Amino acid sequence: MSRAVRSSLAVRRQAHAPLFAALGDETRLSLVAKLCGGQPRSISQLTEGSKLTRQAITKHLRVLEDAEIVHSVRTGRESLFKFDPEPIVEIKKYLDLISEQWDQTLSRLKSFVEE
Repeated sequence: MSRAVRSSLAVRRQAHAPLFAALGDETRLSLVAKLCGGQPRSISQLTEGSKLTRQAITKHLRVLEDAEIVHSVRTGRESLFKFDPEPIVEIKKYLDLISEQWDQTLSRLKSFVEE
């Protein structure tokens, strides 16, 4: 792997680390799943069916917002949260690239072992 490719991967890894960290929590994954329907939801709607308080849900939403996975829009006295799929699309591209590299590495290893 060339130095330029390694450098590019390092930059991408640093850019994606906050997103992976934000998605590394069960509650936040649940919130993302609720918001994936495309319909913006209020904190009270997102709290329904959860044992967590509105304040706890709000903290989780702020982490997701900092990672740019969700965006909030103020509507009167209420904030509505909406899912943004673009960061997930970018992570998928990154993981596909890593997967391709592993496939190539395993293929080289297989060739080496079979010779």
